[in-house]
Amino acid sequence: MTPPPPWIPAVRNNAEWCDAVCRAHGRPGRFEEGLWLNPAPVPAFYPNAVTLTEDHAEATLHALSRLELPGRWGVKDSFATLDLAAHGFDLLFEARWIHLAANAPVPEADSGTAWRTVRTPEELEAWEAAWSGRPHGGRVFPPALLQEEGVVFLAAGEGTRPLAGGIASFAANAVGLSNTFRVEGAPAALDAELLAHVRSHFPGQPIVGYEHGEALDTWGALGFESGGPLRVWLRREG
Repeated sequence: MTPPPPWIPAVRNNAEWCDAVCRAHGRPGRFEEGLWLNPAPVPAFYPNAVTLTEDHAEATLHALSRLELPGRWGVKDSFATLDLAAHGFDLLFEARWIHLAANAPVPEADSGTAWRTVRTPEELEAWEAAWSGRPHGGRVFPPALLQEEGVVFLAAGEGTRPLAGGIASFAANAVGLSNTFRVEGAPAALDAELLAHVRSHFPGQPIVGYEHGEALDTWGALGFESGGPLRVWLRREG
């Protein structure tokens, strides 16, 4: 039997992370056959459905048709196999799953910047403002996520506004790296340092995620390998 591609755990890991964020908002989703689904409004930038397999296309389309949600809610087609244009959706973007093997070396870097784990609601609020670039925007990451097992928010810099950061979340036997950022003018070495800190928190585990555009090239230069494609769709209004 042919083993699954090494990036496959990224799919379930990402769905588990979506569910964790929704739980922190008091609106958990549910896992069905081949699908994670949330029939309630979800936080900004998060989908209401994530496919978990290339199969069950008909069941997935039926499940999506039953969702009665306002606005332009999203679907993450984890294997880029669904054509949702004919079902009232617009393609938002296409990306690639990425993975770094558990035994892969992490590039060394030393920017001289201190790193820390975000532990308080105040630190998390400052972290989110730096990530979003909107100091007074709506919250995506509630303080409840600081208590979520296997979730670590990392921040670089001593001040109230981090220079760089990211989220590491362990699920499906892999560490998901997401919501990474580096503010304008911050040294590029912070990307490698973030990766090293994720590895130190979760030694001996593969690191997974997804990226597109320049970010895909950035993480590829740090050792990540590209996997299969995914697509994110948004429901048309009206």
